[in-house]
Amino acid sequence: MSYKIKNLKLAPQGEKNIDWARSQMGALLEIEKKFLKEKPLKGIVIGLALHVTKETAVLVETLLAGGARVVIASCNPLSTQDDAAAALVKKGVFVFAWKGETVKDYYQNIDQVIKFLKTQARRRNLITIDDGCDLVSRIHSKYSGLIKNIICGCEETTTGVLRLRAMEKDGALKYPMIAVNDNKTKHLFDNYYGTGQSSWDGILRASNILVAGKVAVVVGYGDCGKGVALRGQGLGARIVVVETDPLKALQALSDGFQVLTLREAVKIGDIFITVTGQKRIIRKEHFRLMKDGTILANAGHFDHEIDVRGLEQVAQSKRRIRPYFDEYQVGQKKIYLAGEGRLVNLVCAEGHPSTVMAMSFAGQVLAVEYGVKNKNQLPIRVITLPGEIDQKIARLQLKALGIKIDSLTSEQKKYLKSWKEGT
Repeated sequence: MSYKIKNLKLAPQGEKNIDWARSQMGALLEIEKKFLKEKPLKGIVIGLALHVTKETAVLVETLLAGGARVVIASCNPLSTQDDAAAALVKKGVFVFAWKGETVKDYYQNIDQVIKFLKTQARRRNLITIDDGCDLVSRIHSKYSGLIKNIICGCEETTTGVLRLRAMEKDGALKYPMIAVNDNKTKHLFDNYYGTGQSSWDGILRASNILVAGKVAVVVGYGDCGKGVALRGQGLGARIVVVETDPLKALQALSDGFQVLTLREAVKIGDIFITVTGQKRIIRKEHFRLMKDGTILANAGHFDHEIDVRGLEQVAQSKRRIRPYFDEYQVGQKKIYLAGEGRLVNLVCAEGHPSTVMAMSFAGQVLAVEYGVKNKNQLPIRVITLPGEIDQKIARLQLKALGIKIDSLTSEQKKYLKSWKEGT
């Protein structure tokens, strides 16, 4: 089987959307030009589990330009853009993804990626690219015989890196993994600006509510939560932050936001956005205390931050009133859930803006190139890329945006390396 998608006839629209994304992804296109000339990935087969979007399609095109063969499945059952998936198939990519997969479909599609890698393992070197660590964990738990053929893997998101570090700590990690999420050009931009904007985009498309004047409770104040809080404030919401980390709570307070426990916040919140990477954050006892008309949304990678099963247990009825926007009757009040508790920005909207994904995916392709150049030399652990790669991505992005910056003089460079000169 070379592909399994929703509808190949969607390809023409997918090609238009990919063209639009390309127009916003100058930093990645600069790398694509270099890859077309040098073919640094020739002989490499890359298996991906990423959100199959128009931006991911540009990433795939860049990998193809470098000489790689590519197979891809989604990293979330509801995040695939079906027109982009169809367009990739037309380009000769092996795609196993569609919006609306069941959990069984989801893992079967990841298994199709792994099976394709197995067919190539004898003749070619393999690399994995993951978003959330499901592909990597699946290989380690069920297809460990493939590991000897894998040069390295690259992980896109915070949740995946946390899982990988747990694997490393347990001695379970068996091949090098590059934490692309640790790039400054990834987590300081994708997580902060991308999640901040796209999460509210998803909430607004799902509900079409007026945000101004509402109390928005942001649960989790990491890079993603900071972005969600900032953009919510910009829309006129009164922001409440819920945290378990005292430093992050203090930072939220210093940023001008009210900090409460979740049990306090559920009594006053109009909109709740979870961005924690944890499980069962909002639970049965919280649903019962919420106001009539409360909206719930999740911007974390997995769908267990909001206890959806618990919500269904306490609700007398449920109905879908808008696309991916469900109404639950809980006693005398109604609670609304966006995106089935999955990533609201990808289920109810289009994910991060293409411009910010250019930096994230520049990190991915340069991580792949780094892995190939350092084949058999990388330690079997979670690896952060050298700082000069971050600098390169930032410079490419500035160039794409038409921005020029100053350079240090030779005197200034010398001063930074010296300890002798003081007051």
